[in-house]
Amino acid sequence: MVSHSNETKNRRAGLLALSPLFVFLCLYLVISIIVNDFYKVPITVAFLFSSCYAIAITRGIDLEKRVYQFSIGAANKNILLMIWIFILAGAFAEGARQMGAIDATVNLTLQILPGNLLLAGIFIASCFISLSIGTSVGTIVALTPVAVGLAQKTGIDLPFMVAIVVGGSFFGDNLSFISDTTIAATKTQGCVMRDKFKVNSMIVVPAAIVVLGIYVFQGLSITAAPEIKTIEWLKVIPYLVVLVTALAGVNVMLVLVIGILMCGIIGMLTGNMGFFAWFAAMGNGITNMGELIIVTLLAGGMLELIRFNGGIDYVIRILTKHIHGKRGAELSIAAIVSIANFCTANNTIAIITTGPLAKDIATKFHLDRRKTASILDTFSCFVQGIIPYGAQMLLAAGLAKISPIHIIGYLYYPFVMGLFALISIIIRYPKKYS
Repeated sequence: MVSHSNETKNRRAGLLALSPLFVFLCLYLVISIIVNDFYKVPITVAFLFSSCYAIAITRGIDLEKRVYQFSIGAANKNILLMIWIFILAGAFAEGARQMGAIDATVNLTLQILPGNLLLAGIFIASCFISLSIGTSVGTIVALTPVAVGLAQKTGIDLPFMVAIVVGGSFFGDNLSFISDTTIAATKTQGCVMRDKFKVNSMIVVPAAIVVLGIYVFQGLSITAAPEIKTIEWLKVIPYLVVLVTALAGVNVMLVLVIGILMCGIIGMLTGNMGFFAWFAAMGNGITNMGELIIVTLLAGGMLELIRFNGGIDYVIRILTKHIHGKRGAELSIAAIVSIANFCTANNTIAIITTGPLAKDIATKFHLDRRKTASILDTFSCFVQGIIPYGAQMLLAAGLAKISPIHIIGYLYYPFVMGLFALISIIIRYPKKYS
């Protein structure tokens, strides 16, 4: 009787800890769907209300300490690192636009790629860049402005074009040897990166091929803009420098600083903008990132309170309570890391949080560590790729000046990747590692 009473209390406490996430989703998603307008409820307001609610339901400490705990989440090193990237990305994107780098790069892309291969070409570029640099954020920063320009020139739906870049960026985030998620997954499971890559690629490469086929088919009816202007090669240099330095493995922040400097130098050399116009462009770009930065801080604080109040621990307890057999064990690992990612909005943190538990489950049910590392990485990237409050979606939406909700419906690759990963667990594929 006492045990049943304690279980009921734990369930209530766990659901209460998770409730700020439900409040946010109701305010932002449900209301927007009801009124059929995703701009009626600003995402900043939705996060403000859910953050205040998270502070209000936190028990056991006074208000000042609750706010302090919230601030710990907002000041998390990963959150702040994202904010520095957002600031630099805003300065680079607006500087590149003002001096003509984006238009020049778009014209070059349209000249190189036939119209019917435009969608497939952007997807391949996004996959290749993310695989080379190991970061979805860096890929989105580099390619989203080009995708926006291509959408404007060709008449392709803007959210669709941005979604191609976002989806492809998670191909490399999931597979790359230098990706944070790959490192975290292999370290927590105690396996070699090369072996994890082999298992992982057997699951997600077929998914990427299917999505590529969809883009090729959809691209058959697309023709490039009839009039393509002369390529201004000098103005393409900032983007070429950004891509080359990123592919060379240079830190994404240093890449953006180099890009900002190149925009200023070439802009002044070509006469497209003066010294103070360059400064003004950078200032406007940084200001345009204001909403994105505020959302990131509020989300970081709210999600920290969910963790502090035991929300993630509750989910882990529930999902590991009734595991039967290897298939159930693998499904529980997939569910745990997915829900942890929903609650943290950071795939690397989700893997680090649930990795030790996944290793314990793997040991108990004699699972192959290479497969469990692949499951952790793939399902965390799947969730990170579809949540509207993840850094990648917010950044892409911010650069394209659209709602992140509009992008979700076009995210073919993350959904197909998640489906293939789920099927691999159900049918015990690859057999050798299952």
